[in-house]
Amino acid sequence: MALLEHTPRGLYCAAGDFYIDPWRPVERAVITHAHADHARPGHTHYLAAAEGGSVLRTRLGLNASMETLRYGEVRELNGVKLSLHPAGHVLGSAQVRIEHHGEVWVVSGDYKLDFDPTCAPFEPVKCHTFVSESTFGLPIYRWRPHEELFGDVNAWWRSNAEAGRASVVFAYAFGKAQRILMGVDADIGPIVVHGAVEALNRGYRASGVALPETRTVSDLDAKADYGRALVVAPPSAQGTPWLKRFGDYSDAFASGWMAIRGAKKQRNVDQGFVISDHADWSSLHQAIDASGASRVLVTHGQVPVMVRYLRERGFDADALETEFEGEGGSDGDAAISLPDGSRA
Repeated sequence: MALLEHTPRGLYCAAGDFYIDPWRPVERAVITHAHADHARPGHTHYLAAAEGGSVLRTRLGLNASMETLRYGEVRELNGVKLSLHPAGHVLGSAQVRIEHHGEVWVVSGDYKLDFDPTCAPFEPVKCHTFVSESTFGLPIYRWRPHEELFGDVNAWWRSNAEAGRASVVFAYAFGKAQRILMGVDADIGPIVVHGAVEALNRGYRASGVALPETRTVSDLDAKADYGRALVVAPPSAQGTPWLKRFGDYSDAFASGWMAIRGAKKQRNVDQGFVISDHADWSSLHQAIDASGASRVLVTHGQVPVMVRYLRERGFDADALETEFEGEGGSDGDAAISLPDGSRA
């Protein structure tokens, strides 16, 4: 029997009697990170990485029964050794290593290898079977270095500020927004964030991430001048009355999908920034190679292409079915529901 199996509730380890990122209520859920497509409410007990505990509490509420592990700390569940290791995706994101009778599997969850000052960097974990996402599993997806990406963002913001226009960036409230906040030059002007972003910022700050000073519109006078401001808001804010207060503004969308021609036009924004919290084509293969695995199970996104290419490279590769096949344009940063009913 395989160490993990696909079931109607999610990936299940029968030997340890636990699920990884289950999509239906279960007794014990091991969570790779706090995005809504991975961390669902309704499970009896949760196990997750300590680094993201504050954000996960924001997602699940204070009453959720949750145990956290430090990265690398081993927990034994019915004879199965389980540990969590940095995935580099967002704060607290983890790869799940499970070992039983000498067999080792690693479920990587969502991950990236690119530099990100808001979370621990990806850590290769040796295993026999590696479960890899493939959101951007096509050769056309190749990300630029951090300095180049944010050089462009800062140049756009600075140009707008000099013209007296606010700069509005639509970015997913958990992970992408904080990465943008840490990457921009806060000396250009004030930074204003949507309430959904600020709710997650509090979790990041509680975890020790030194985000720059941010304000919400409720912190400012009704007649505040936003002419030099950078405004960070979730995509759900696009086209809403909330934006009218910023007057004449230029807007942008930050996502890996901006690498596709026409994506900026489809999103109806002035600017598109190719910033992703997922691994690009080369990083996917770098991570797979670093795992030392001979068997690779591929999920999410460009599964057939990745499976075929990995087989050509000599891997025992196959698809692994999950409820979320592809990211629906969200770059994997699915909106999360906060305890007060708002969306982030």
